Amino acid sequence: MDKNKSYAVFGLGRYGRAVAKELAAAGADVLAVDKDESIVNAAASEIPFCKCADVTDPDVIRRLGIADIDVVIIAIAAGLETSVMATMLCKEAGAGKVIVKCSSEINCRILSRVGADVVVVPEYESGVRLARNLLSSGIMEYIELSDDFSMVELHMQDKWKGKSLIELDLRRKHSINVVATIKDDDVCVNPDPEKPLEDSMRLIVIGKIDAIEKLR
Repeated sequence: MDKNKSYAVFGLGRYGRAVAKELAAAGADVLAVDKDESIVNAAASEIPFCKCADVTDPDVIRRLGIADIDVVIIAIAAGLETSVMATMLCKEAGAGKVIVKCSSEINCRILSRVGADVVVVPEYESGVRLARNLLSSGIMEYIELSDDFSMVELHMQDKWKGKSLIELDLRRKHSINVVATIKDDDVCVNPDPEKPLEDSMRLIVIGKIDAIEKLR
């Protein structure tokens, strides 16, 4: 991903506004959407294309042209149900990639199951970092989620090759969760835990920073 692609940001709270502002400042094509008109008006000076709309309405998703958007970032603070509905509608509309902010590990699992390509548990600073990652390589090499937790891309270690996630049991042994695998340019969210890992794969993991550093 880069600034030549199109982005939509749903929810203009602190996180969503930070992502949209950073993308817009870098020259990317950004559509920012929030249900609260006062929030939209406040963000309009920093983000050129702001809309007041309910993104849980299928007609709204269609009118916004989400089918033609490369990346949708859902940063809605209203609750899990709203994020789930927006995620499902974006995927059904044919959005290229859907990245969703969530508040807990279990919410991340739910959002992944309904179609989110990437889930994040952010603070303001990680919102800025997400935007910068999208504008550079498109690979999430490192995102600090809090003072203690991060999301990191790990290259395949020799001792992992040919083994399944069940066999590796990284969650119990190392206190990290594998949220996706990457092979070439294909991202697989919620990978099959019984499928052997391949030499060319990379893993996207979430866990405590010190635990991840030990693996790296």
